[in-house]
Amino acid sequence: MKLQLYKTFWGFHGPLSEAFSAVREAQFDGIEAPIPHDPAKRERFAIEVTESGLGLIAEICTAGSYVPERSATIADHLADLEAKIINGKDLKPRFFNVMAGCDAWSLDQQIDFFSRAVDIADQHDVICSFETHRGRSFFNPWVTRDVVRKVPALKLTCDFSHWVVVSERLMDSEWDTIAELAPHGHHVHGRIGYPQGPQVPHPADPAYADCLASHQRCWEAVWDAQRAQGYQISTMTPECGPDGYTHQIPFTGEQVADIWQMNRWIGDTERVHFSHHDSAFLQRAESSIA
Repeated sequence: MKLQLYKTFWGFHGPLSEAFSAVREAQFDGIEAPIPHDPAKRERFAIEVTESGLGLIAEICTAGSYVPERSATIADHLADLEAKIINGKDLKPRFFNVMAGCDAWSLDQQIDFFSRAVDIADQHDVICSFETHRGRSFFNPWVTRDVVRKVPALKLTCDFSHWVVVSERLMDSEWDTIAELAPHGHHVHGRIGYPQGPQVPHPADPAYADCLASHQRCWEAVWDAQRAQGYQISTMTPECGPDGYTHQIPFTGEQVADIWQMNRWIGDTERVHFSHHDSAFLQRAESSIA
């Protein structure tokens, strides 16, 4: 199995050509970005992505931005999901990463929504990977677990940093749930959370080494489950970002670290981590056969 790395467009405001240059320089494999709704912009986006030869993961937020519109109904979310799939599927993204649903819905509502969302993806012959994200349906590990038990076809984008801050603890204490959900992990968002926030000041800071190691253990669980299912490629988008995630110096608003440099550090670190873990996995497999 190989690891592919994608550059997030969250917080990036430059031209596509600049993003592609950054991707190549960092030896990433593609971009993760929303597909423009405007037809002319979408056509230009499609041409540039195709000409770049780089991969695309298409991002969808249903009924709102990262935080859903509180008044939106299940029908609103489903209609928005289908419209955005239709808008983007001709670009043939590797898959759609979807921030979907609402954290305030009852469990029955969550199950109803995701059962129908999976059907919509199947009808359009696309893969939708639903993200674990605050404000959305999969804002904590236990709701996610309970929905997945009822909708076992679900694929997850695993952003464990959200669960760390929601739960105010690293996910090692919830290993039974992590292990149960790992086989549904389709994509990883590589950001390091800590018990009081979704993003440490810098992922290389030794002060947060325990947080990094905890997230890496969770990622390993996903990777192992993917190998067992025959995945040839595992995808990760390092996702340090703006909007209150990157720490700032009081009064000046100056960011304590550069977002892209942090994401590059995560990408470089996880290439090595993945390679070492992959080698160890193969050695264990060979030993068990012997």
